[in-house]
Amino acid sequence: MEQPTAQAQSTSSSSLFGDFSRLIEQFKLPGIDVHLMMEARRKDVEALAAANRTAVEGVQALGRKQAEILRTTMEEVQSLVKHLTPAGSGGSSASATEVVQQALQKTFANMRELAEAAYKSQSDAFAIVNQRVQENIREVESLLQSKK
Repeated sequence: MEQPTAQAQSTSSSSLFGDFSRLIEQFKLPGIDVHLMMEARRKDVEALAAANRTAVEGVQALGRKQAEILRTTMEEVQSLVKHLTPAGSGGSSASATEVVQQALQKTFANMRELAEAAYKSQSDAFAIVNQRVQENIREVESLLQSKK
């Protein structure tokens, strides 16, 4: 199934907000700037869409990283098995211990990297929403100042 492009989504949301604005303007509500109100809500929707895109991109990046970690871990396990088999290099238990220790250290480093990636993804999405909240506050303050 083909997904609509960002431009098509923007056009669709613009026409939706335009249609809604015309509907509300028919009621001629005193003291309410329908255009300003609808523009603010359009920005809210755009901010939420951007936050969702950021969150999805973060989840996709985590998935790619997890697949990479799995592949690397499987390669290391395969290497470990080769070292521990009698037909292998005949390494001692000390070298096997060293290989296991290295694998564990790498696994912990990968886990830390995944946690950092998840934190960054969540932080980025939150920053987008937080920015829009701050803009809403400034818009309300501006409206209150103009009413005085």
